[in-house]
Amino acid sequence: MSLDQAAYLELLARGAAAEAYDRPVLLARAHGADAESLAAVEHAKQLALRVRAELEGRRRREAELSALFETAHDLAGLRDLDAVLRAIVQRARSLLGTEVAYLSLNDPVAGDTYMRVTEGSVSARFQQVRLGMGEGLGGLVAQTARPYVTDSYFDDARFEHTGPIDAAVRDEGLVAILGVPLTLGSQVIGVLFAADRRARVFEREQVALLASFAAHAAVAIDTANLLAETRSALSELERAHAIIQEHSGVIERASEVHDRLTELVLRGGGVDDVAAALSEVLDGTVEFTEHGPQLTAADGRAGRRGDDWVAEVSAGGEVFGALVLRGHPDLAPVDQRTLERAAMVTSLLLLARRSAHDAEQRVRGELLDDLLDAPDRDPRLLRERAARLRADLDLPHVVLAARIDGHPDTGSAAGPESAARESADRQRLWSAASHLAATRSGLAAARDGGTVLLLPLGPDDTPASLARQTARQLAGTLRESVTVGASSPVASPAGDPAPISGAYDQARRCLDALRLLGRSGQGAAAEDLGFLGLLLADPGDIDGFVHRTIGEVVAYDRRRGTDLVGTLDAYFASGMSPARTKDDLHVHVNTVAQRLERIGRLLGPDWQTPARALEIQLALRLYGMSSAVAPRE
Repeated sequence: MSLDQAAYLELLARGAAAEAYDRPVLLARAHGADAESLAAVEHAKQLALRVRAELEGRRRREAELSALFETAHDLAGLRDLDAVLRAIVQRARSLLGTEVAYLSLNDPVAGDTYMRVTEGSVSARFQQVRLGMGEGLGGLVAQTARPYVTDSYFDDARFEHTGPIDAAVRDEGLVAILGVPLTLGSQVIGVLFAADRRARVFEREQVALLASFAAHAAVAIDTANLLAETRSALSELERAHAIIQEHSGVIERASEVHDRLTELVLRGGGVDDVAAALSEVLDGTVEFTEHGPQLTAADGRAGRRGDDWVAEVSAGGEVFGALVLRGHPDLAPVDQRTLERAAMVTSLLLLARRSAHDAEQRVRGELLDDLLDAPDRDPRLLRERAARLRADLDLPHVVLAARIDGHPDTGSAAGPESAARESADRQRLWSAASHLAATRSGLAAARDGGTVLLLPLGPDDTPASLARQTARQLAGTLRESVTVGASSPVASPAGDPAPISGAYDQARRCLDALRLLGRSGQGAAAEDLGFLGLLLADPGDIDGFVHRTIGEVVAYDRRRGTDLVGTLDAYFASGMSPARTKDDLHVHVNTVAQRLERIGRLLGPDWQTPARALEIQLALRLYGMSSAVAPRE
């Protein structure tokens, strides 16, 4: 080995600069080396420079690969897309040593490419630029999926220049630009750029390096996108799971409500029990009102009224009331359905209660009808039927006849509307009387245009007091005047039902007497009516008494079509004053005198004496009663 070769090896070993390799040649010339020696030294120099370049290239590639792997490793550790994009641009600028690096992504919806991240940029216009497919250097790279490099952007005619893009590049001051595609398979998702503000030649190794880095970057972007999608999917799954849990809770609550309401119905619970259970389930206060707020919807849906929720309780077009959830303005749909379901259950309970009540009323009425119409019934069977109704027919009872004031005993000749009203009033009277009888352990039935009751006589009761009490209670329930007549006590209706029918007749006569005496709306027994009461209590000779006392006057009216009975009644009502009588009858006083003279000839000259006048007035009252029989001819 010559000294010159050793010198170049020493330069290679210590990594000397390229200028240092000229020194051995200069020394050889200085020492007067011949041409052959100088040629040998020059050859050694060229070999050494080639070796140095190869070593330098290897070191550079090693450094680039190391940086590439390091960058790929760093990118793989990133999870946020924005962080990944910033890291890509920063590493690209660092690897190629350029002044600016930037990245654009394709927008499949808009059909263009937009600037996503920049590093080293100073122009706001440049940072916001959008490229149409095929426009500018970036648009060309995005369209062809191939790297493109230009040493001088504005002098390059290989791509389409547009005013907005050139203006943005000019604002940034870029000259040399290298762009490589970001690809996933055959799809271009964007472009990665490295650029300088001066003319520069990008070597093939640098293009390949940026392309390799772009491949890693594309995978990192895809990974970040997949992670974002995964996070979004997980978030959706979490929300779905929460919804499922919520719905599961809702279903459990609905099932619980269904079970509780079913249990209430099966064990015979009432409306208050439903309201209490619903209050607990809905965490509020639920009340049943018989006159709830009118709902706008007629489809059974719950509706909001201020801070309250209202569900109508109805069946078959009849509204019973409403369930009201107080002070609960926010109500979930499932809780609304729960309120509606509870309203339905409440309507069923009310219908069942009404059906049971109506059935019991009918049974009570049937038993009383049997006592009135079939007194020969087996006492044992009567007692059993009464016991099922919680009635004791071995106790003393009183028969009461009740009628709403203004209604006749039987049907009237009034029109259809009046007849319908009377029928409805009789139904209401029977319903109220049946309820009263049930609370007093008695019986009630609709009969003869009114209602008959059979009530037990308490230790402190009298027929009269029981009649007055019954009249007050029925009037209070119906909000109408009700007249009640009572019979004498019946010792044991079950042991001997025969007196029941006679007691009913007595109660009806007492009722008629009260109305004729102007005492409608009251309750009384025969004992309250004095001498008239004695006749009502034992009506065996009422017809004979009426016939003996005023029979001649009644017969004369029938034969002649006159109204001497009416004149006689008006005469006594006016205090036996002819002047006042003519005013009441709207006739001349001479007409009154003529009628009174005719009455005197029919009744005898003593008809105005106090004793005869009392008998005549009593006979007029009895004759006016609907139970009085027409006098014999």
